[in-house]
Parts: sequence; C-alpha cells; structure tokens
Amino acid sequence: MRKKPQQSRSRFLVGIILDVATRILAEKGWAKFNTNEVARIAGVSIGSLYQYFPNKLALAEAIRQQHLESILRVFETVNANGSTQADSLTVEVERMIDGIIAAHLINPRLHRVLLDEVPLSGRDAHQEFERRYAEYYAAFTARQLGSARAQVASHVLASAIEGVVHDASRRGQLMSSDIKCELILLVTRYLTG
Repeated sequence: MRKKPQQSRSRFLVGIILDVATRILAEKGWAKFNTNEVARIAGVSIGSLYQYFPNKLALAEAIRQQHLESILRVFETVNANGSTQADSLTVEVERMIDGIIAAHLINPRLHRVLLDEVPLSGRDAHQEFERRYAEYYAAFTARQLGSARAQVASHVLASAIEGVVHDASRRGQLMSSDIKCELILLVTRYLTG
C-alpha cells in the first residue's frame, strides 16, 4: 500500500476499494483484473485508487493480506477454544482440521486465484503471517508430542495439511467428508506413530 489511510473517510474509501477489488479478482482472475474496473465499480477516480495502491499487484497484495489475516483469525479461534483433559487426540485433530478447512472456505475462489495466479510480491511481505502460522502448528504439535520432536514435526504437519487442503481447494473438494476423514487419520497416525 502506497499510503495508509488516516481519517475514517479514507479508511472507508480504502475498504470499498478492497471489497470491490476482492470480488473482481475472485470472479475474473488475475489476467482480467485491472485497476480501472475496480475504480469504476467502486465509484472512485483512478487517481484516488492510485493514491493508496500504485498498481494492480499492490492492490492484490492488500487483498492477499486481508485473506491471510482472516485465516489467522480462524486459527486463533480454534486455539482459543482449546482442548480439555477429556478430549481425545482424534477430537483435537478433528477440531484443528475443521478450523483449517473453514479458513480455506472463507472465499475458495479468491483463495485459488491468490494461490495459483497472483504473483508474490516477495516473501518478506508475509513474514508475520508465516511466523504466526508456524506458531499455530507448533503450539498444537507441542500439546500432542511435548518433546523435542515437536518443532520438526510441526513443520512436517503444516506442509502435509497445507498440501492436502490446497489440493482439495484447487479441485473444489474442500467439503469432502472423505478427504476430511483421511486427513484426520493421517495427522492422528503421524502424531501417534
């Protein structure tokens, strides 16, 4: 983002631009996404849009950042609900998988476009997300394993779950109960094996 909105009116304007841009990006994909259409549909001048977003990649990065934040909010909710002594490993794993699937179902079309079409502007732009995402998996794995193995296991677990969930998202199968059951089995067996 070129300039951070300071006043409530400018924050409102940026919010409208991002809402419209998110809808267009999800519907049309990266190749047909353009700032002129976003400005026209948002009802703002192209100059107003460029005041905050210098190009379509900057706009897409702001959308990606919002999407990543929504994923983290789902994870935080799952963690906040926590577990009880009576919960079995399967119950905890199911709760985690449900949360991760829910996070990826927030806007599946947008998720696929961001994942497959929009170029990354640089890994450093997402360091905070990656740190918090890794912490989520590390906390979950440490609760299950409670050992030195937990750090490496959390990376393996995150990669495995992310791979299955992203593949299911690409194929429109995130709601598949069979995939969910197999993923729960995979994680449970990995943690107990």
